[in-house]
Amino acid sequence: MATTSPMPIDRDSVTPLWVQVEADLRRRLANGEFSERFPTDRELVQQYDVSRHTAREAVRRLRADGVLTRARGRGSFVNPDALEQPLGALYSLFRSVEAQGLSQRSIVRALELVTDAEAAARLGEPAQSDLVFLSRLRLAGEEPLAVDRVWLPASIATPLLEADFSRTALYDELRERCGTVPTGGSERIEPTLPSATDAAELGVRGTTPAMSVTRIGRTPERVIEYRRTIIRGDRYAFVADWGDAGNQALRATTSTSET
Repeated sequence: MATTSPMPIDRDSVTPLWVQVEADLRRRLANGEFSERFPTDRELVQQYDVSRHTAREAVRRLRADGVLTRARGRGSFVNPDALEQPLGALYSLFRSVEAQGLSQRSIVRALELVTDAEAAARLGEPAQSDLVFLSRLRLAGEEPLAVDRVWLPASIATPLLEADFSRTALYDELRERCGTVPTGGSERIEPTLPSATDAAELGVRGTTPAMSVTRIGRTPERVIEYRRTIIRGDRYAFVADWGDAGNQALRATTSTSET
């Protein structure tokens, strides 16, 4: 880990002390410092010889810009680069996380048979149909990433009740235990604020932006998956890449509109 000395604070400057501290912390971050641990407020007070209020304000600004995350009872941490997922592809969050070099595991909150009229309707099942319900807290690099809830028809997915989802992918288990897997589907992605319950699970404030992802997974014959996922907006990004074909279409549209 690279280390650099704090720059001295200019107390005669018209620039507020917290601005100077924030600027120097950004410099040190850019130099690769704090990859293992970010200083506590008390340590910043000692390093810069400023008040606790000044140190906290500098840290608050870094958190507001998404540079830092404060974990309750554990202090502040530098946010890793956001994980990216291309749009327009049927993907596994498990595979997406591991493909980007981070360990992936889940804390299973529920795996049971339930009845849920809304989920049944999304699956095209009668309202009182038995459904397999799986609820997990998804971790990437041991940090909370997403709260994932999925419903599947029990007529297909009952064998999943014996699976250990702490370190496996749903689609792998569907394929191996149930002989099926979604071959297509759709997703709706919307900005949201997590509920108090989900915010506590994710270790963020209720005012921290997140993404709500609603997925319908299908085989050629039927809908087999209804999923609702709340993903931390500071740790995950969906990316669209149109490539040359998209750029050519845009140029053609622009050319037509100008004639």
